[in-house]
Amino acid sequence: MRSFNAFLASLVLLSSMACSVGPRYKRPDTTLPAQFTAPAAPSPVSSAPQPEAADAQFWHSFHDPELTALVERALEANNDLKTALAHYDAAKALWRLRKFDRFPTVTASEDAGRQKIAASQAFGYPRNGRYSNSTVNASWELDFFGRVRHNVESQRQQLLASGSDLAAMQVAIAGEVAQTYIDLRGQQDRLRVARQNVENEGRTVKLVEATYSAGRGTQFDLARVRALYESTTSRIPALQAAIALDEHRLAVLCGQLPDALTTELDQEKALPDLPEIIDPGTPANVVRRRPDVSASEQRLHAATEQIGIQTADLFPRVNFAGLLGLFQYHSDSAFDGISPINLAALNIDWSFLDRGRVRARIAASRADGDAQLAQYQQTVLLALQDVEDSLVRYARSREQDDQLHQAAADSKRAADLANVRYREGATGLLDLLDAERVELEYEDAYAASHLQSASAAVGLYKSLAGGWPQQTPQTIRAIKP
Repeated sequence: MRSFNAFLASLVLLSSMACSVGPRYKRPDTTLPAQFTAPAAPSPVSSAPQPEAADAQFWHSFHDPELTALVERALEANNDLKTALAHYDAAKALWRLRKFDRFPTVTASEDAGRQKIAASQAFGYPRNGRYSNSTVNASWELDFFGRVRHNVESQRQQLLASGSDLAAMQVAIAGEVAQTYIDLRGQQDRLRVARQNVENEGRTVKLVEATYSAGRGTQFDLARVRALYESTTSRIPALQAAIALDEHRLAVLCGQLPDALTTELDQEKALPDLPEIIDPGTPANVVRRRPDVSASEQRLHAATEQIGIQTADLFPRVNFAGLLGLFQYHSDSAFDGISPINLAALNIDWSFLDRGRVRARIAASRADGDAQLAQYQQTVLLALQDVEDSLVRYARSREQDDQLHQAAADSKRAADLANVRYREGATGLLDLLDAERVELEYEDAYAASHLQSASAAVGLYKSLAGGWPQQTPQTIRAIKP
């Protein structure tokens, strides 16, 4: 018994002193610029503090309680998020499974029964008998060359990648809810502009009809003013359809039926406030913060561990097996009684004659690692491009906003003056119609541009991964190991 204990202690000691073959993961060196080169948005006109891109829950910077409620509802109930969470839970279970490979596997079994043997095999002994066999089995792979450790670490990195995918899905869901909500309010603003112009042009139609009845106008003038009125009215159904589609999308994003939020969202509201400046920080901070970059790096790490797993096959795989048990047999013969059973075995499996296949698998793992490295580098470049594009889009849309806002104000003033001059007979109908057409054009253009600016702000926050939970919400069970 002492020799057995000494043998077991030696195995544990050797296992703890074992080396790990294969490459060790090292984070890739990526050259990043010191700052982003895209133009900044116009300077703020107020002295209020500006939101930072990395602020948690970026949707609060729009100061719209309904938007905040919708985003939080979607983060709790969205079905795509539930799918990503299920994938995370599966990866977590597989990681727990892999961790058990570091320890012995112990099983117990019990086998009992009756038997009757043929007379020709009994040799004069009783043919009937009862038996039972109770055993405890243990097996343990001694991880001398790190195959198990590489396997556990590879699965852990896959788990971390699944967690990053979950965070990326949160970014996508929060961003889509914000963009859809902003598009809804922007389309409602455009609908308001269209209805207001329909009302104004309706009054113009009545004015021209009254003028024609008084003998001052012509049927040609009356037809033209009615055509402009009908053209403006035709915009309304398309805007109503766009609003309905946004309402349906928001409901589904929140895990509800498409018409569940129609009554709540039909009440027209202005577009949320836009942040004047969104500080992007440095490229290094963005790369560290974006979950898609983290997921790509974690999969690169897992691929590196796979090389170690395949490299370990060049060396012997050592397994320890043990068995303790009792065997009982009763047949009123000389074989009756209880017999103890024990086994201690050391198995060495070494495919040293099959090194060609092993090296082929190693080469395949290295090629997969090279592919993951290229994918990681591409992900970093795409992340930087995403931020640069979003910065340009937001800055230029704000500049366009300022110009169109002034153009809309001037066109409205011109239309009001043209209406007064036409009533007084100082100008013709053509000038009035042209002024009203230009008013509608610029007011709608400003509403569309303001909507584009708000969407660009959300897009910039998404590209910076601002507001994605650094630790997943309590309503989501994901906990990084």
